[in-house]
Amino acid sequence: MLLKVAPAFSLVNSQVEPQSLPLFSSVPSAQSASSFLRLSSPSNGVGSAVVFASKGSENKPLTGVVFEPFEEVKKELNLVPTLPQVSLARQKFSEECEAAINQQINVESSISYGYHAMFAYFDRDNVALEGFAKFFNELSLSDRGQVEKLMRYQNKRGGRVQLLEISLSLSEFDHGVKGHALHAMEFALSMEKIANARLLHVHRIALRNHDAQLADFVESEFLSMQVEAIKKIAEHVSQLRRVGAGHGVWHFNQMLLREGGIA
Repeated sequence: MLLKVAPAFSLVNSQVEPQSLPLFSSVPSAQSASSFLRLSSPSNGVGSAVVFASKGSENKPLTGVVFEPFEEVKKELNLVPTLPQVSLARQKFSEECEAAINQQINVESSISYGYHAMFAYFDRDNVALEGFAKFFNELSLSDRGQVEKLMRYQNKRGGRVQLLEISLSLSEFDHGVKGHALHAMEFALSMEKIANARLLHVHRIALRNHDAQLADFVESEFLSMQVEAIKKIAEHVSQLRRVGAGHGVWHFNQMLLREGGIA
């Protein structure tokens, strides 16, 4: 509620009156038909004061003052929890959306874990493909960043982060027909498609629960980046299929050393 009044105010002490007046009351003035705002103690009126709008030397009562608590505010105050273990910020955030975010945290954590295993494999001395090691390490860090972003969002909405068990990742990527480079890149493409499918699932849950904020968060922070990652890795798969194993993989490794990551 906005009150437009004169530029200055004065507080005029009033005598204690026997009648009981509520805190913040509009009372008719004895000198005029206007009103003034009386602030008094709810119990005995001690310390009561009258607010006048003053301009120059003339003191005139502040008229048109109406103080009524908003009914909407009264309703919202009933929704503010008092238990210390309950979030104060949570509003219109369903348990289904909260669970979906925790599941996505688990998916992104598992993918980051898998990329870290791929980094360790290509960093071995008997594999020695530093470009692939660098590429998969950057992907691991990128997914780790997405995990933290989801955690922060969960806390922001008043949910609780629950870390689930991470599946055991592959540690060997050698393949008799495809070779380790192509096999690992196809595995990476599969993981990115799984992450994208799970993000779309979270988006559907948000729409089903009429959670526009969660839907916007998934769209603006994840979906576009996920499509770009799938496109980039799909191109790498196509190129590795074309160059074959052996010397072509070494040249591809040099290209990855020169290029930046997807993130």
